[in-house]
Amino acid sequence: MSNNLQSVRGMNDMLPQDGPIWGFFEETVRAWLRAYGYREIRTPILENTPLFKRAIGEVTDIVEKEMYTFIDELNGESLTLRPEGTASCVRAAIQHNLLYDGGKRLWYMGPMFRHERPQKGRYRQFHQVGVEALGFAGPDVDVEHILMAADLWKRLGVSPILEINTLGDAEARRRHRERLIKHFEANADVLDEDAKRRLHSNPLRILDTKNPAMQSLVEAAPKLIDDLDEESLAHFDVVQRRLDALGIAFRINTRLVRGLDYYNRTVFEWVTDKLGAQGTVCAGGRYDGLVEQLGGKAAPACGFAMGVERLLALLEAEGAAPALQAPDAYLVHAGEAATAWAWQVARSLREAGVNVVMHAGGGSFKSQMKKADASGARVALIVGDNEAAEQKLALKPLRDAAEQAVLNVAEATQILLK
Repeated sequence: MSNNLQSVRGMNDMLPQDGPIWGFFEETVRAWLRAYGYREIRTPILENTPLFKRAIGEVTDIVEKEMYTFIDELNGESLTLRPEGTASCVRAAIQHNLLYDGGKRLWYMGPMFRHERPQKGRYRQFHQVGVEALGFAGPDVDVEHILMAADLWKRLGVSPILEINTLGDAEARRRHRERLIKHFEANADVLDEDAKRRLHSNPLRILDTKNPAMQSLVEAAPKLIDDLDEESLAHFDVVQRRLDALGIAFRINTRLVRGLDYYNRTVFEWVTDKLGAQGTVCAGGRYDGLVEQLGGKAAPACGFAMGVERLLALLEAEGAAPALQAPDAYLVHAGEAATAWAWQVARSLREAGVNVVMHAGGGSFKSQMKKADASGARVALIVGDNEAAEQKLALKPLRDAAEQAVLNVAEATQILLK
């Protein structure tokens, strides 16, 4: 066994050079969610395993293959690292009776865990931003969520494409399920092992297959829209008309079924062709039965989530990533009296809103100036014993040909805040 300790496969470090793009994304997201009146909720990373089995569905890839589940040795309980955020959010709303006085608009951000084959855009620890509206019936929140996402893409400077579909109600899906089973049973020789396993437990998921040998069979399968009830069709029609009125382009994808069993009626995905196989950057829809399914009083609900790592990759692919952030000033100093004064200078500047890196580790003025230049700072602030004695500092521009000047702290602050 190697003595070199490494991170767990598929679970990545965020390094300092990645900080600016993560910070830009998170700040943008928080401002965006405030604009729509959504409030933050934070739930544990660990939940009891039955929560996800009941919410997501036992015959799904997530529950069958991808969850990190283990037995707590202290009490014998089965626990799971959360693979998604909706189930935890709904569980918290039920447990704390959040819907007692009406609907709630909630959001969360944090790590999720799925045991998948790591590749670019797909990791075993990944991060999501989730948006959930609990207690709101009708198509208005469906449209609001799609509009919100469209607004976020403008703020970030990216341009994924919207696909929508409707899954109807439970009875419509039951009728469709029966027709799908008959269709696939009549072509059993074409089915792969995964499809055969799902044929009677979750045939709708066969439509999501990536197996090229099954594509023509899937294309010929009965369409869910042909089995939909009138109320679901009317709901979907309102969604489409309002998106048209808002100028939000979309395409209907009748094979869009989502990988989680709790969805009904409107489902949507935002996709891109700029990230290879991992083309979905945001997805969601309506899940009106989940609150009751998890033990709460029946309440409609709708939500969506986006993969942070995929969106950051899209920012870079579309040239929308922010530039690396550099400090305003790098403060060099040498001598005991100079260092004592330099601490006071740095503190005063920071209190005024100037970003200052104070040199650490000693060295000559020449070596310190090299580090000042490498930092990307606009200016170097130079403090020696003479400057300390006069309670001043030298300001040397590093990015233009302006002259070095000796200033007091107030004068330097005024220049650096411009």
